[in-house]
Amino acid sequence: MPTILGQNQYGKAENRVVKITRDGATHHIKDLNVSVSLSGDMEEVHYSGSNANVLPTDTTKNTVYAFAKEHGIESAEQFGIHLARHFVTSQEPIKTARIRIEEYAWERIEAADANSRFIGADEVKHSFVRKGQETRVTQITYDGSSWEVISGLKDLVVMNSTNSEFWGYVKDKYTTLKEAHDRILATQVSGRWRFNWTDDDQRMPHWEKSYEQTKKHMLQAFAETYSLSLQQTLYQMGSRIIENRGEIDEVRFSLPNKHHFLVDLEPFGLKNDNEVYFAADRPYGLIEATILRDGCEPHIPVDLTNL
Repeated sequence: MPTILGQNQYGKAENRVVKITRDGATHHIKDLNVSVSLSGDMEEVHYSGSNANVLPTDTTKNTVYAFAKEHGIESAEQFGIHLARHFVTSQEPIKTARIRIEEYAWERIEAADANSRFIGADEVKHSFVRKGQETRVTQITYDGSSWEVISGLKDLVVMNSTNSEFWGYVKDKYTTLKEAHDRILATQVSGRWRFNWTDDDQRMPHWEKSYEQTKKHMLQAFAETYSLSLQQTLYQMGSRIIENRGEIDEVRFSLPNKHHFLVDLEPFGLKNDNEVYFAADRPYGLIEATILRDGCEPHIPVDLTNL
């Protein structure tokens, strides 16, 4: 029975690039993990093995490092846009480029004061410690005429030690979970948001400011929502972003419920008044949803954030 080629793509995954910008004695770091995926007129390489239309993946790797020098790294999004545009416009067989980037943040180490016998803080501007809060991510897709930019973060662990309940749920013969009217709510946020910038004629968002403000609104919503379910909190987080950031039309979250169970201390003659918990790492509830600006269609893949 005859077969035909379906969707296909190729590229170089996880190119680790660190760019140091030297502003006199003050240095700045951009630390990225860049994955390039290209698609287009690639039938022959699959059918006959002809590489006539194939840009080597080693070349895409070299391009990442060369562009870090030639264009710098203003933001993960801007860097990905430069790369995607280059691959589509410089190679006729390539019709679509997708660039995925993870960014690892660094912050300066606070040095001793200037009166110390050691090097003063005014002289140490090149020492950093890796931030551990979250990994920033972005995905840029370009087909020669339109853009899709989906940014976000992963591995951001947050907790409310109160102002969370869970009760009134369906119960059957297998239900053992007790209703909770004061519980810990914790999750490890994986979130993506889609920008409504799709055309070069549109004004481009300020990517760095947008990320900072989006994260701020997301965290404020988590902290300020009196939660009766993790689903309710998720919706408030997404709604707060869309209501405050006009450049974003769609948000998708994947929120594992990092369960904290009260430890039974009665065998030891002790009362556990919501003080001592067992933090269970698995299994865990996994809550996922997309929040949209009214009138917009969903485009973030449902499997971009989940397991």
